[in-house]
Amino acid sequence: MKQDKGRQLPKFGEWDVSNPATAEGFTVIFNKARNEKKMKAAPGKIVSPKRNDEVYPDPEPHQYPRKQIELSIYSKENLPKHSHPKLQPVAVCAFGGGTSSSSSNSIILKSLASSSSYYTYNHHNHPPNNNNNNNNNNNVIIGEQPLSKINIHKTTLALHQSASIQASPLVLGFNGEDTEWVTVLLVHPHPSTHDWVGVFSPSNFNSATCPAVDQPKDQPPLLCTSPIKYKYANDSSPAYMYTGINTLTFQLINQRADFSFALFSGGLSTPKLIAVSNSITFANPKAPLYPRLALGKSWDIMTVTWTSGYDINEAVPFIEWGLLGHVRVKSPAGTLTYDRNSMCGAPARSVGWRDPGFIHTSFLKDLWPNSRYFYRMGHLLSNGSYIWSKYYKFMSSPFPGQDSLQRVVIFGDMGKAERDGSNEYSNYQPGSLNTTDQLVKDLSNIDIVFHIGDITYANGYVSQWDQFTAQVEPIASTVPYMVASGNHERDWPDSGSFYHGTDSGGECGVPAETMFYVPADNRAKFWYSTDYGMFHFCIADTEHDWREGSEQYKFIEKCLASVDRRKQPWLIFAAHRVLGYSSDFWYAQEGSFAEPMGRESLQKLWQKYKVDIAFYGHVHNYERVCPIYQNKCVNTEKHEYSGTVNGTIHVVVGGGGSHLSNYSQVIPNWSLYRDYDYGFVKLTAFDHSSLLFEYKKSRDGKVYDSFSISRDYRDVLACVHDGCEPTTSAW
Repeated sequence: MKQDKGRQLPKFGEWDVSNPATAEGFTVIFNKARNEKKMKAAPGKIVSPKRNDEVYPDPEPHQYPRKQIELSIYSKENLPKHSHPKLQPVAVCAFGGGTSSSSSNSIILKSLASSSSYYTYNHHNHPPNNNNNNNNNNNVIIGEQPLSKINIHKTTLALHQSASIQASPLVLGFNGEDTEWVTVLLVHPHPSTHDWVGVFSPSNFNSATCPAVDQPKDQPPLLCTSPIKYKYANDSSPAYMYTGINTLTFQLINQRADFSFALFSGGLSTPKLIAVSNSITFANPKAPLYPRLALGKSWDIMTVTWTSGYDINEAVPFIEWGLLGHVRVKSPAGTLTYDRNSMCGAPARSVGWRDPGFIHTSFLKDLWPNSRYFYRMGHLLSNGSYIWSKYYKFMSSPFPGQDSLQRVVIFGDMGKAERDGSNEYSNYQPGSLNTTDQLVKDLSNIDIVFHIGDITYANGYVSQWDQFTAQVEPIASTVPYMVASGNHERDWPDSGSFYHGTDSGGECGVPAETMFYVPADNRAKFWYSTDYGMFHFCIADTEHDWREGSEQYKFIEKCLASVDRRKQPWLIFAAHRVLGYSSDFWYAQEGSFAEPMGRESLQKLWQKYKVDIAFYGHVHNYERVCPIYQNKCVNTEKHEYSGTVNGTIHVVVGGGGSHLSNYSQVIPNWSLYRDYDYGFVKLTAFDHSSLLFEYKKSRDGKVYDSFSISRDYRDVLACVHDGCEPTTSAW
């Protein structure tokens, strides 16, 4: 999605018709109970529509129901001379209502010439940041065109002999590329603003690929598979409405199958199939791709997980690796996959299903600490030939307790976005690409990444896992990319998850557990501990019971108790849902300012074992809390902590990319810094005594909040409230 910025207007309900997003000299027609009244607006003139000027909803259904005020806007040269019902709007402007991703005081210009673009002018009523930090996200564009709104089962056949759609080039990735741009030329004799083009893979997407119907008398639908993504046919070309001709560009990644493009009319709710393109394919659609590094269960093990189209009956997977200048060795890989029946419900079992290919994991063992290794994925075919990936490199982990510069990045809820401006199911992560690009830009200064839940927002559209692993490949192939489980990976009723929501879209954790390795004893229970030099991490799974007496509670205490703070002074707790503190709007409404039952169960463990920092996602913003215990700040310092800190610092870092979350109007006294923007945290351990915390915005990579901790080992051992070791008066 594009992330253009608008201008904050002087007051609610005003729109400058000479904005660059529009043509000059627009005529604005206000609709009032279907009786139009015209208002001429010269360039630069501001008009002020009123709420009662309009009563009907969005032309495209919005994911979050709301009432809106809408304008039909026609360029001066295209203003019709006859009856209004024949008009084809260039854009639609919607006012008011609110969503979870925008405040109630907002103006949205939706360009129908490029329907994936939304220009949003927000007038947020968020409480001012108590650090006088400007809310620079007011002008971020947020738009949603989810694939879930495509009623693909209701598709009807309306092939037109004069309509056509052609894709080129026919073969992609001749030089081993896994991402290519494709040009699609379409012709439609009866164009409409509701025409759209879907990308399908495999290219054969007719009823023959549909699962068997339950009743013999039932007729299978014409189509039963959602496209991977789509664009409106008039994208970037208003002239399409008059010529019926346009050229679209799509970015495709290698996903183990060929592709075709389909032209539909009738919009998303009543799609009519007009034309289908030729198929195109990558030179080797089965190629090994998208490596993801992760720490093993021991500090000297690095795991490599990747995806290919090769079953083990067809080719043997392995990793060739070694130190620079040394003999390369080969390590075998295990192979996993999953099928439609592994999914718990729709859409993962229905329109969202797509074959995930084969997921291979190899364990590179007995690594030297802090050493540069090179590797590549390989497959040995039955005829004795090899299929190779390109070469990658990584730096092995430091020995636990090793005194060296160590840099950790942490964020949650990033998801994915499309660089070609197309729409896909999770098109509500406008900050995702910025976060990804900032991490890639600074990758030489990052040692390990933690993505703490809500990884892809695939939500049952399985193809999006490939899209996500392709997006993060520059990061995940170079440094360990450690993940945690969130509600959008796991939650589904009667599937063993702690919550009974449907946020996983029927995935119930299966793709996440398979696509990414974590050093857990049971990957279906996504909690684990891991070490990186002077850091010890305890990663919880909030989608399973964490309360006192539970299996996970016992793990958390064992993890926190097992660390040797002399060797690993920096103890970090992380989980997806906020088990600590957050002034999120909904948490405030519940009165808990956190996940209900969260800190009540765990705060005595954090205090007893002197956890330094606890990180959370789920809430899509940034917030830093004072060192705290039992709802009270236990340290008055805000930026430079020294000696015994006395409590755990809680941080919400869920602004990785998904639509932003509103704060409560009330600012609790424990909230030190809040930022309604996309960003991530970077921790830098200089040695056993010095830690630097930095919060960076994704849009520019600059530091907007920070603090440091300076202390000695004796400060870690010091007695704090409810965190004292037993003593005796005996000598």
